[in-house]
Amino acid sequence: MESVMQKQEAATPASPNQLQRKLKTRHLTMISLGGTIGTGLFLASGGAIHTAGPGGALIAYIAIGVMVYFLMTSLAEMAAYMPVTGTFSTYATKFVDPALGFALGWNYWYNWAITIAAELSAVTMIMKFWFPNSPSLLWSALCLVIMFLLNYLSVKGFGEAEYWFSLIKVVTVIIFLIVSFFMIIGIMGGEAVGFRNFTIDDAPFHGGFMATLGIFMAAGFSFQGTELLGVAAGESEDPKRNIPRAIRQVFWRILLFYILAILAIGLLIPYTNENLANSDVTVSPFTLVFDKAGIALAASVMNAVILTAVLSAGNSGMYASTRMLWDLAKEGKAPKFLAKLNHRGVPVNALLVTASLGTLAFLASFFGDGTVYVWLLNASGMSGFIAWLGIAVSHYRFRKAYAAQGRDLNDLPYKAKWFPFGPLFALVLCTIVILGQNYGAFMGKSIDWYGILVSYIGLPLFLAVWLGYKIVKKTKVVPLKECELD
Repeated sequence: MESVMQKQEAATPASPNQLQRKLKTRHLTMISLGGTIGTGLFLASGGAIHTAGPGGALIAYIAIGVMVYFLMTSLAEMAAYMPVTGTFSTYATKFVDPALGFALGWNYWYNWAITIAAELSAVTMIMKFWFPNSPSLLWSALCLVIMFLLNYLSVKGFGEAEYWFSLIKVVTVIIFLIVSFFMIIGIMGGEAVGFRNFTIDDAPFHGGFMATLGIFMAAGFSFQGTELLGVAAGESEDPKRNIPRAIRQVFWRILLFYILAILAIGLLIPYTNENLANSDVTVSPFTLVFDKAGIALAASVMNAVILTAVLSAGNSGMYASTRMLWDLAKEGKAPKFLAKLNHRGVPVNALLVTASLGTLAFLASFFGDGTVYVWLLNASGMSGFIAWLGIAVSHYRFRKAYAAQGRDLNDLPYKAKWFPFGPLFALVLCTIVILGQNYGAFMGKSIDWYGILVSYIGLPLFLAVWLGYKIVKKTKVVPLKECELD
């Protein structure tokens, strides 16, 4: 009976004022993978190994991976029970405080809107690899048009595009892991290296505890994007079934890809290799390994894959920020004209505003000295961690409210394990990462105030929005027995 009702619900035409539920499990899985497997793995992983050694990088990525697992299960429990596009904003509004929901919504929209600008900048650098004398604006404009059209046509079109973008990255990582295994045991690339590079100098741990702590920040940024699954929940065909299934698939794939890839790079490339610290695609750790294996045109192939990763991140970012802005408008927390949907269920006005902000931020970096853009980018860098904090707090309050109102936990479509340890662990680790983002600015003979301001500007901005709304609207923390669970 339940499955029949779910099929009928999925087949029911969407209301003119509602998004359309057309995303399947494979779309949800790849959307979350696409938001996570990108330049953080293909480029930044090399810098992590160079800074803290292969052992330090592994510990940092495993710890952050465990935290992300708890966050994903927390999000899955709430999203399967209450599948809404606003996710962090809506859950915080209902289970914590409307002011926190307001701040989290605008924080997340801003984060991804600025990320679009970053991807537009990255595209120009990638295309210069093949066309060094071509105009930068040509490639950024072309990339923007592609991302806009994929989001404008329909949510199913976005889901299909993200599926294939992500599939290219997944296949690349799988091929990389297979090639790396053959190199480690000596079938490719000459003699077997084994664990030799884990014992050179002070490997596997280099730089001590503080170096590993620094990698926690980089690892956290690399894993950001997993929460896109929650945003997509509002357009999932059968959220009660599809979200838990996608959560289970996504987490293990991401963890295995990251951990195995970093292990392979650490085994094959000495952490002392200066090329690992270079973010240039021509010396990506993946390129270095493929070159060592004797694979021709490794740099060109990886450049094409990284271009796909950039398009995927920009595509996902435009989707996530557009949906969040639409939800804010629907809830009366943004101008009402942004809540308009076209006949295909796409929030066109929110899409136009989001694309415009990304374009303006990119143009500011292109025509100016880049200072404004750097500040915007740094302010958005902390936004992902703030969103994760919001998930942890909202889930803790949701479960407490669920119990306080006398409801049966067995009625939940998906129940997160390890409660309350999971959200509390994520809360503590996220706080440490946020506060320790630029600990080096405090460590010198004199405090680097400019470095502190650039690194932490996102925190006071978030607090200002949160407390400003709280003061103006006179909101209060919602009592557990009054939390809106229906």
